[in-house]
Amino acid sequence: MNTIGVIFDLDGVIVDTAKYHYLAWKKLADTLSFEFTEAHNELLKGVSRVRSLEILLNIGNVSISEEKKQAFLTSKNEDYLGYIQKMNADEILPGVHDLLGKLDRAGIKYALGSASKNAPLILKQVGLLERFEAIVDGNDVTKAKPDPEVFLIAAKKLNLSSEKCIVFEDAIAGIEAANKANMVSVGIGDKDTLSEADFNFNDLTEIPDNFIEELIKETENIE
Repeated sequence: MNTIGVIFDLDGVIVDTAKYHYLAWKKLADTLSFEFTEAHNELLKGVSRVRSLEILLNIGNVSISEEKKQAFLTSKNEDYLGYIQKMNADEILPGVHDLLGKLDRAGIKYALGSASKNAPLILKQVGLLERFEAIVDGNDVTKAKPDPEVFLIAAKKLNLSSEKCIVFEDAIAGIEAANKANMVSVGIGDKDTLSEADFNFNDLTEIPDNFIEELIKETENIE
């Protein structure tokens, strides 16, 4: 058994649920009579549901009561759940199965570190839930990324120090969180956007066969 662990973000790394978040948030924006675009949706990547609502309201220059905010959070989540309950294994992103298989064969445990409170349901829908050693989601944390809390909890569940963990992330906030936790950060997506990552790939299919093995060697001597 190797003494390193891998932590995956969910949205944009394992599956792409950003489209469903977008549709649910857009419906809310339509209710409030302002435009919410896919470019706006990029601002919500990797942040909590509460913070996402705040950003959306700022975009529309809308001020509402706390009670109304809670009602909107509930309705948005219900809309989103309606979409993800129809998900299946076809929505697993390219390269995921190959990478998880390599980790399994190498005896490397992996966890999920996601802001999504629906992460277990999504993994169950696509048939990956049982493959993860640990799940840390929005129900387990009090601080959203870029705070490193979600990754630190995941490392603890893997019984590893932060320096022994590798994080795969597609959001700026997630890369920042991984770096703050002193973990190896791997950016999945545009390398200019994720320039603070230690390594960058457009998607998981670009990861070289020996990438994990090389990281094991690099972390072997970390105390």
